Amino acid sequence: MEITFYKYQGTGNDFVVIDNRDLSFPRENTKLVNFLCDRRFGIGADGLMLLNPSDTYDFTMVYYNSDGTESSMCGNGGRCLVAFAHKLEIFKNETTFDAVDGLHYASYQDGITNLQMIDVDTVEVYKTHCFLNTGSPHHVQLVENIGNYNVKNNGSEIRYGAPYFKEGTNVNFVESIGEGAFRVRTYERGVEDETLACGTGVTAVAIAMFEQKQTTNTKIPLKVEGGELEVSFTPTKNGYKDVFLKGPATFVFKGTINYNE
Repeated sequence: MEITFYKYQGTGNDFVVIDNRDLSFPRENTKLVNFLCDRRFGIGADGLMLLNPSDTYDFTMVYYNSDGTESSMCGNGGRCLVAFAHKLEIFKNETTFDAVDGLHYASYQDGITNLQMIDVDTVEVYKTHCFLNTGSPHHVQLVENIGNYNVKNNGSEIRYGAPYFKEGTNVNFVESIGEGAFRVRTYERGVEDETLACGTGVTAVAIAMFEQKQTTNTKIPLKVEGGELEVSFTPTKNGYKDVFLKGPATFVFKGTINYNE
C-alpha cells in the first residue's frame, strides 16, 4: 500500500495529515496509524489526522493518537488541519468543520489559524489543581521552576492515578511568567510523553488560570516548548464561551510511504 501524506506542525506539535475525501484510508487499522506516527520506522508524529468529507460542512476531522487509537479533540491538530484544508482550496478565509467533540469554526490568514473550541461549562477546582474538558480532559497544576520540572515522570503518575485511572487525562504544568502570561508544559495521554505543545491543554490552562484568579485577562498569551499560542474567551454565569485558540500552523513536507503488514 502506497500512502500520500502531508506533514504539519503547530508550535512543535507535529502531525501526519492525509486527504481522505475518497474514504480510501483503512480507518480501523490501528497498526497502520501507529506505524506512520513511529519516529524510527515510519514518518514520525504526535498524531495522525484524516481530512474526511462532510455532508453538511466543509470537512470532517478524524484524529488518532500516535499509538494508533482514535482520540478526542486535538486543538493544534485542528489548527493544522484547517491550514491543510486551506492548502487544498476547500475554503478561502473562514471554514466550519465537524470533529469528534462537535462543530468548529476557524479562520486562516498568513499562516495563523484561529480555531473556535467548544464551550466549557464546568471547571472543577481543587486545592492542588483544576480539572476541565476542552474537547479533551485536562488536569491543570501550578508548579515552580517549570523549566526543570520532571514532566514525564510526574505527568505519567497523575495520568494513570486516582481519580483518572484507565481512561486517563492529559496533564498540564503551568507557571506564571508575568503580565498575565503563562508557561505551559504538557504530558499527553496517547503519546505517553511530553509534547512540545498541546492546543486543548493551553486552552484548559488559560481558563483554569482565570477561574483561579491568577489573571483577570480574557486574552491570554501562553508559552509552550515549541513556541507561543494565544487563548481568548468570554466568561459567563454558566461557564466560558467564544473560546478561541490562535497560533501558527505550518506545512513541513509532502511525501509517500509504503506499508506492508
